[in-house]
Amino acid sequence: MTLPIRLRLTAWYFAILAVVLCAFGVSAYIEMRHSIRKTVDEELQIRAEGVHQLIVRVIQRGQKEDLPDGLREHTELRQGGALLQVSDEQGNWLYRSTVMSDYGVPRPSSNTRRITEYLGKEVPLRIWNEKVSVGGESYFIQSAFEMDDFYEALDHFELMLYISIPTLLLCAAGGGYWISTRALSPVDQITQTARTISAQNLSSRLLVPDTGDELQRLSETLNGMLERLEAAFKKITQFTADASHELRTPVAVMRTRAELSLRKARSPEEYREVIAEVLAELEKTSALIEQLMFLARADSGAETLHFTPTNVAEVLHEACHQGSALAEAKQIGFKEQIPSDSLWILGDASSLRRLFLILIDNAVKYTPANGRVEVSLQRNDGFAVAEVRDTGIGIAEADLPNVFERFYRADKARTRELGGVGLGLSIGRWITEVHAGTIEVHSAPGSGSIFQIRLPISSSANINT
Repeated sequence: MTLPIRLRLTAWYFAILAVVLCAFGVSAYIEMRHSIRKTVDEELQIRAEGVHQLIVRVIQRGQKEDLPDGLREHTELRQGGALLQVSDEQGNWLYRSTVMSDYGVPRPSSNTRRITEYLGKEVPLRIWNEKVSVGGESYFIQSAFEMDDFYEALDHFELMLYISIPTLLLCAAGGGYWISTRALSPVDQITQTARTISAQNLSSRLLVPDTGDELQRLSETLNGMLERLEAAFKKITQFTADASHELRTPVAVMRTRAELSLRKARSPEEYREVIAEVLAELEKTSALIEQLMFLARADSGAETLHFTPTNVAEVLHEACHQGSALAEAKQIGFKEQIPSDSLWILGDASSLRRLFLILIDNAVKYTPANGRVEVSLQRNDGFAVAEVRDTGIGIAEADLPNVFERFYRADKARTRELGGVGLGLSIGRWITEVHAGTIEVHSAPGSGSIFQIRLPISSSANINT
């Protein structure tokens, strides 16, 4: 089961803070204990050094028998001196304070460490053990400090850590949950708003907070996605409606022709005429369905092209050969200006031939008799530039941005009677873009049109013609 993100954030915040506070508590406790012991050890060392100097003075004066009295006076004059005992190398006590005797602190051995801990009558003692040599003899100095007050302070500090750290963690967890809830509340609002958006209200948009943070960028990104989805949905809806309309018309024509022919007996010639009309409509419908299937495969990525080094001049010349026949049948002048040199690109020859035929066919369709269609090809700055010019009816400026849209026909002259349904230029644009090229149109009503295609020349294929 996946926890909500606010709980996961709180858990992470709790875990990280727990580690930090525990590390701080342990380090603070260790540092405090170390500081106390260091301070006590320094004090004990100072006391032992004072006793050492006293022994040196007494021995140098040759008054060794006065050493116990001197040690007694020294301990009575100095604060903390009551915890002191001194013995000689034979183990005889030269001085032992009453408190040290009561606690039963033992004599040090030869391997006793400098600092030792000793529990006397349930009172923890910290003892400084030092061996000194004076006048050829060794003496053992032991200075002690009662640590009960310090250890009680340490215990109190430890108890405070045990209480304060869990309390702080609980408070921090509650605060973290509250902060994460406040921080994620805009995300909840975005989620609730997004749930209300459906195909019926794709025009709705999320409220963009003016915060300059990730939430604003998220809202703007989602709104951009919704805008693209709305545009795509409108295109799909329009495409479906247009396709249904274009398919319904020939079906209705064929059905009407068939019904009329069956209402009464007719001569074989009349039946042949009806069948010919139905066949013509079937051919148009088949062409439309083929174009629709091509675009559907292109949209889904299923339409695959085979890119090989292709001589675009040769492909364009083949398209012009077919286009000149179309122009001749309509009494339109046709001229091609294709260089004899090869222009090699990486492309699919059949799809490029289809692209050029679409443009030439359009030029012939919308150019009246005695008009002119010109096709040219040239090299320009690393591109193969093909142009198809005509002296036809032209395209209005307002229609130019839409001529490559599916089922778009600029005016009443571009009707179904001319054989077009507004898919050819859409297919042509797709073929051009797949070849990493561009297609443009320049036109004005009554002045004809110029379609220009720019395809990148291949620099990796050095092919000898």
